[in-house]
Amino acid sequence: MAELNFYCSASQGFNFKKDEQIVVGHLLTCKIGDQKLEADITVTDPEDNKKDVSVVGVMTNISWAGGYAQPIIVDCQVSNKNKVSIYDLTLKSLSNTNLTFAFNIYNYDPADKKYFKCFHTDGKDLNALVLKSGGDLVIRIATDASSEVESPKNFSFTLGAMPLEQSSEQQVFVATSVKNKTVMRWGVPMK
Repeated sequence: MAELNFYCSASQGFNFKKDEQIVVGHLLTCKIGDQKLEADITVTDPEDNKKDVSVVGVMTNISWAGGYAQPIIVDCQVSNKNKVSIYDLTLKSLSNTNLTFAFNIYNYDPADKKYFKCFHTDGKDLNALVLKSGGDLVIRIATDASSEVESPKNFSFTLGAMPLEQSSEQQVFVATSVKNKTVMRWGVPMK
């Protein structure tokens, strides 16, 4: 399996410039346990730069080793309101580590001269559990605001997701250009 690792520009994500062709990404939805994070950051849609979208976070990195049971690690910038909600979760003993999330990562295709979704969930939430590493949940939030993009005020958030055992397989979508697309399975369906 091919390993996927996308470094995304927070600066381009927050302040989109159509003449800069660099990778950007959005965390569309995220619910940890019973805590649903707000899609309270408005950014430009790279596929239609005349349109805005509301997102939970602006990505700085996303990685997946490509295996069915391998975790997806998300790094993004979130609002102050979501920072408070996430920080609150980290102070508690989480008994419910269920997680749902959706994302879009965009790259630029120089042949077709436009952005395309290069790694995404097709607008559907993935069902997961918060990843545990060394006995600790992989959920971290910075308490100090990021200095890369100062306005709007934003905070670094890291979240690890392990696929949840369920009756049906989940899909993630990968593309290398506007025309070259593939569907990959994430998670192992249980019968």
